[in-house]
Amino acid sequence: MDTTLRDTFAALWERYFPGAELPIAFEVGGSTEGLERAPVPKGRRCFVCDLVKVRKGTSLVFDEDSIGCPGGRFYLGYDAERFPDFRYFLSYGKPGVVEGERYKQTPEIVDELDRGTVRIPTKGKSIIFKRWDRLADADNPDAVVFFARPEVLSGLFTLANFDQADPNGVICPFGAGCSSIFHYPWLEQQKENPKAVLGMFDPSARPCVPVNILTMAVPMKKFERMIEFMEESFLITGSWEKVMKKIARSNALQSP
Repeated sequence: MDTTLRDTFAALWERYFPGAELPIAFEVGGSTEGLERAPVPKGRRCFVCDLVKVRKGTSLVFDEDSIGCPGGRFYLGYDAERFPDFRYFLSYGKPGVVEGERYKQTPEIVDELDRGTVRIPTKGKSIIFKRWDRLADADNPDAVVFFARPEVLSGLFTLANFDQADPNGVICPFGAGCSSIFHYPWLEQQKENPKAVLGMFDPSARPCVPVNILTMAVPMKKFERMIEFMEESFLITGSWEKVMKKIARSNALQSP
C-alpha cells in the first residue's frame, strides 16, 4: 500500500472529522509475520467483539480457529454451507432442536435468501485486520470499515455518492454483523464499480459495539477515489462546518 495515501487520508480525516475514530482495514491472505493471532474462542463468540482490539490499534490475524460463531465462519468464507437447521434458527425455531432468532418470518424465506448468498473463497487463508494508521507498505487491504456515529456517517455516505449519478453508492443488505463489514464489502471489491456497505444492524452483534454506532465498509477501489476528491467536495463548505461542531459534541459523549 502507498503509505503516502495512508498519511494523506489520516490528515484529511482529522481536518474534516476531528476526533472521529479512524477506520480499520482488512486483507485476505496477506503477510501475517509479527502479527498477533486472534485467540481461539471458548464456545460461541461473535468475532465483531474481537475487533474492539483492532479499533484500539492492535493488528489481529484471524483464521478458521479464531471464529467461534457458525455465522461468522460462513460469512468470512471458512464454511461453504450453513449449519444444520439454519433455516429454523433464523426463523421461528424447531422445538427441542434449535431456538429461533425470528429474524425471518419463515424457513422458506431463509432458504430463498441463502440460495442467493455468494460463497467467499477464503478457505485456508488468513484474514488480517489493522487500524488505518497501522497499515504498512506491504499491506494491500481489500476494504476499510468505519465504526461511526450519525454525523460521521452522513459525511461518509455523501462522499460515497459524490462522483456518481446513481443514487445507490451505498447499499444496506440484510445479514449478520460480520456480513456487513466483511462478506459484502469483499464481494463489492471484486466489481468494477463497487458500492459502500452500511451495516451493523444485526441485533446479535449489537452487544459488541458502543451505543449509537453503526458501520460503513468501503471497498478499497472506491475508498481511494473518495480520498482523492475530499477537498473538492461538500467537506470544504460552511454546511459541513456546522456538522463538524456536532461531531465535536458527539465525541464528548462517545462510549468506549
